[in-house]
Amino acid sequence: MPLNVQDKKAIVADVGAQLAGAQTVVLAEYRGIPVEQLTKLRASARDQGVYLRVLKNTLARRAAQGTQFEPLADSMVGPLIYGISADPIASAKVLQNFAKTQDKLVITAGLYNGKLLDVAGVKALATIPSRDELLSQLLGVMLAPVSAMARVLGAVAAQKSAGAPAPVAAPVVEAAAPVEVVAEAAAPEAAAEPAAAAPEAGTETPQTPAAE
Repeated sequence: MPLNVQDKKAIVADVGAQLAGAQTVVLAEYRGIPVEQLTKLRASARDQGVYLRVLKNTLARRAAQGTQFEPLADSMVGPLIYGISADPIASAKVLQNFAKTQDKLVITAGLYNGKLLDVAGVKALATIPSRDELLSQLLGVMLAPVSAMARVLGAVAAQKSAGAPAPVAAPVVEAAAPVEVVAEAAAPEAAAEPAAAAPEAGTETPQTPAAE
């Protein structure tokens, strides 16, 4: 059903409002993609805050007039789906991720921060981590030392808990004292040997060889 004048004005106004708050626009050909696949793409775009719409190029050009996206007018050729996002990366990421699984979606151009992007530029933009991904990575870095410390403390607590009932530790410590006493007692006897009488005095005590 063809659009009447009022319908066209409404579409231009709607798209114009989206462009006014956008940082990035990505264009992609969708020829031959099944309707159910496009429905999944729209759902993914909605989840990521991306305005995704199949538009007549004449209406898209009219909506882009006077905005930073006007340079895209020359690229508005063929059956196109438009991804518009206030997030600088979201529209590129949504369309590029879908294109990985559906080769009939062909990215043709884009514009970010007033600069035209070719296909390679859109793909490069899509590889940049999103704000949520960066925050998640930062949180992981911040929590890593805390997690390591928690694991160490947990291991120490487990060792103490496992070793506390064991009665074998005390006798080992107590048995060490007599050894030191014997060593100290043997020292005077060893020192007394030079003062002993001639070899014929067979008065050496049995502990002497043990001290040696």
